[in-house]
Amino acid sequence: QVQLVESGGGLVQAGESLRLSCAASGFIFSLTPMGWYRQAPGKQRELVATITFAGNTNHADSVKGRFTISRDNAKNTVYLQMNSLKPEDTAVYYCRRGKYYSGRVDPDLDSWGQGTQVTVSS
Repeated sequence: QVQLVESGGGLVQAGESLRLSCAASGFIFSLTPMGWYRQAPGKQRELVATITFAGNTNHADSVKGRFTISRDNAKNTVYLQMNSLKPEDTAVYYCRRGKYYSGRVDPDLDSWGQGTQVTVSS
């Protein structure tokens, strides 16, 4: 059974940092592209960052230079380091995966969980 469990969210002030974690199980993590999505109230879901099984990364323009996605295959965990947070980063953040060896994340491959709430106050 595939599980993606997000953690690390919280309430911070603008300019501060958070690191999100996603513990994965139920599939071969090292062969799987991973990514982070976010959704703010009343807004469409947004792709934040992805990392391929080979470790190549891509970040949305809105977070480029502030957020960094990384992975630890030994721990089956993907991270999102978020620096210089802004109020517009406030959202629920979700971890997603793709198919083995694929270069992209398929956000609807699994059911959506609770995610982790990030709230940035001004």
